[in-house]
Amino acid sequence: MRDPVVVASGQTYDRAFIEEWLSSGNRTCPQTQRVLSDTTLTPNHLVRSMISQWCIEHGVTLPPPDQEQEEGLITGKERNALRRIFDKMSSSSSVPQQKQAVRELRLLTKRNRSFRALVGANPDTIPQLLSVLSAPGLRCDPEVQEDTVTTILNLSIHDSNKKTVGDNPRAIPLLIDALQTGTMETRSNAAAALFSLSALDCNKLKIGESGAMKPLVELLEQGSPSAKKDAGSAIFNLCMVHENRARAVRGGAVGVVLKAIGHHSLVDESLAILALLSSDQDAVEEIARAGGVPRLLGIVRDSPCARNKENAAVVLFAICMQDRTKLREVGEEEEKHGSISRLAQNGTSRARRKAAGIIDKWKRASRSTHYSC
Repeated sequence: MRDPVVVASGQTYDRAFIEEWLSSGNRTCPQTQRVLSDTTLTPNHLVRSMISQWCIEHGVTLPPPDQEQEEGLITGKERNALRRIFDKMSSSSSVPQQKQAVRELRLLTKRNRSFRALVGANPDTIPQLLSVLSAPGLRCDPEVQEDTVTTILNLSIHDSNKKTVGDNPRAIPLLIDALQTGTMETRSNAAAALFSLSALDCNKLKIGESGAMKPLVELLEQGSPSAKKDAGSAIFNLCMVHENRARAVRGGAVGVVLKAIGHHSLVDESLAILALLSSDQDAVEEIARAGGVPRLLGIVRDSPCARNKENAAVVLFAICMQDRTKLREVGEEEEKHGSISRLAQNGTSRARRKAAGIIDKWKRASRSTHYSC
C-alpha cells in the first residue's frame, strides 16, 4: 500500500485500488462483502506510519502524500477537453456530436478522479448534461440515457459532487425515470447513482420524496443480479432515514426481501433492510403475516453469518413485542433446537440483547398461559 484509507466497513485498502473498485459500480466491501453505508474514504494514518517505518527500515523510498496525489491535480489538457465537450453538447451542435460528447464525458469521468472533481466544480455541467436528453432526436435514445445516467453515477462518486448533483432539480427525477424506463444496465447504474447520492442525509430525503422507492423495489425483485445488488444497496441506505421506511413498506419492500431470503438470494442485504424496517409497525405486521417468522428462525438456527443472525434477531424481537401469537413459533423452535438461547450466549452484543429479550418474553407468556389454565 502507498495511500491506505478506511472504508465504511472498517477495512483498510490502498486508495487507488478501492477507488477503482467503487468507480466500477461496486458498493460492497471487497473483504467482508457487506454493503457499504457510504463511499467515504478516510486516511488511515496509523497504517501509513507503519508503512513509512517499514520503508525506512528496508531502505525503500516512499513518495510523500502530496507527490502521490499529483495524479489528482487538474491539468490544462483536462480543462480543454471539458470545454470541447461542452461545445459539442450545445444546442447548435448536431445530434451525433451531442451523443459523442455525452459518451466522452462518461468515459473521462469513469477513468479520472481529477476530471470528476473538475466537472463537478463547474456549475454549468449538470444542467448542460441533462439538457442533452431534452434535445430533439435524443429524448428517447437509450444510449444517451445510459451514458447520461452513468456519467451522473461517476460524478457522484466524488464526495464534493454529491450535494451539487442532489441539489439540481432535474437530476434525481431523471435517475428515477431511468429506473422505470431504461435498459437493465441503465436501471442498475441509476440505482447505483441513487445509492451514492444517498450518502448525504439531505439527499436521502429528496430521493425518497421524489418517488424512488417503488421502482427500486421493483428492480430488487426483477433485475439482473448486479442490478438487484445496486437496488438493495440503495434501499438500505435510503431507509437509514426514518421517513423512507414507510415509503419502502408501501412500495412492497417487505414481500420482496422475504422472497429473496426464501430463494437464498441477497440474504445479507435483505436481512439488513428488514432490520431497519422493523422499527415500522406496518412492516412488522406484514412480516408476521407473510410467514417471515419461520424464515427468520431458520437464519438464527442455520446461518454461519453472525451479522445475519443479529439482523434476524432484531426483526424477531420486534415481532414478538408486537404480536404475542408468534411467541408460540419461537417457543417451539427454542424447545426443539435451542437456537435463541445459543444466540443469547454466543451472538454479537446486539444479537445477545435481542435474543435474551425474546426468551424473556416467551417465558413470561408461557407462565401466563400456565396460570390461566
